[in-house]
Amino acid sequence: MTTKENSVELELKLTLPGSLVREAEASGLLTSQALEALLREEVRRRRVGQLFEAADRLAALPPLTEAEVEAEIQAARAERRSFRASGH
Repeated sequence: MTTKENSVELELKLTLPGSLVREAEASGLLTSQALEALLREEVRRRRVGQLFEAADRLAALPPLTEAEVEAEIQAARAERRSFRASGH
């Protein structure tokens, strides 16, 4: 089952070089469908970029010791038990 996203009508006014406009029009890039595809791809590209940036930040962190890993596991288990005990 697929759900259709709500559409929003948006009017944009852009100032672009004439040569770019002509080339974009000739390539069919100035239609709603083409612009939607371009925007979706850019949003996806930026999300992927943010994930890689986060991965790089994590990779730069010093590794956890075995004791720190065990402490994190125990804390997560305790949090899960507390959550279940509260009736959720």
